[in-house]
Amino acid sequence: MKVLLIFGTRPGAIKLFPVVRALAGRPGIAPRVCVTAQHRGLLDQVLAIAGLTPDIDLDLMEPGQTLDRLTARLLTGLGETMDRERPDRVIVQGDTATAMAGALAAYYRKIPVAHVEAGLRSGNIYHPWPEEVNRRIVAPIADLHFAPTDTAAEALARENIRAGVHVTGNTVIDALHWTNARIDAEPTLAAGLDDIARRFAGKRIVLVTTHRRENFGGGMENIAHAIADIAAREDVAVIFPMHPNPNVGAVMDAILGDRPNVARIDPLDYPHFIRALGLCHLALSESGGVQEEAPALGKPVLVMRETTERPEGVAAGTAKLVGTDADRIVSEIFTLLDDKAAYSAMARAHNPFGDGQTSRRIVELLGHVEPAR
Repeated sequence: MKVLLIFGTRPGAIKLFPVVRALAGRPGIAPRVCVTAQHRGLLDQVLAIAGLTPDIDLDLMEPGQTLDRLTARLLTGLGETMDRERPDRVIVQGDTATAMAGALAAYYRKIPVAHVEAGLRSGNIYHPWPEEVNRRIVAPIADLHFAPTDTAAEALARENIRAGVHVTGNTVIDALHWTNARIDAEPTLAAGLDDIARRFAGKRIVLVTTHRRENFGGGMENIAHAIADIAAREDVAVIFPMHPNPNVGAVMDAILGDRPNVARIDPLDYPHFIRALGLCHLALSESGGVQEEAPALGKPVLVMRETTERPEGVAAGTAKLVGTDADRIVSEIFTLLDDKAAYSAMARAHNPFGDGQTSRRIVELLGHVEPAR
């Protein structure tokens, strides 16, 4: 069975490289990897650490590319790839434009689609935008749905999607464990943070990430003001890997500027990001991946969104929604810094997102399903 795995962003690469590695050792399955490079530089970092060389690279990233132009180029580029490759099955992951266009191109050719990380829903088509609609489009096309949690499977059932749904856990935990083992064996993989670790020794570190489109503008300004207030404390330091989008950088330049206990640094490759999670006291983020990864390392997550498609973390107590109001963000951060019981409750809560065996389950399920057109 020839399987075409399609991804184009850093999170997609992180969550699919464990599946690619697991498929490579499976008799009777021939995996082929197609990257769209929807996010070029960030994607290449993950490919390098995972030791993956794509079989097809569409290299579709353009500065300032609109969503409609990107979607059109994805649909035609992936369609032409499928016509050449003629796969028996296509695998997409998550909620990117690449996943949506990949599923649609496969549907046009009646190629079965498996969806990794299926069933995530916020309930609001504009939060996150455009990801919520992307994943809703994939769902009725796919015949295999690898849901990370029972909650995700229940969300699919509410849309009358029950056949082919399997609760597998989330592959991001597989990737985290694999990468942590690599760092332990080869510390130089994440040595780029040594200077920051020494500089902030004795301080409690807040790891900040922000990049979502729905927070551009006023929301991003609020986040910048909140970081400034947090950094005013002498016992706190901030590590802030800056997303390359100018909607983030320009706001932070204007409001946050340069502060001695704020390390605004270039985007981290995956090993360095995992090390940053290990160094931090807590994470302030709107990233879906961070909501899953941080609890695996016992780190509370404050989520700068009003809704999340990962309510399991909120229900389990590993994550808390704080929105983008600056005063609320600061208040919640200070509570975790100053209230040991509140911090411990979040840090010790059970991570609901997986045990590191998700890729093995997915490959076993793929081996038992005969693709039908």
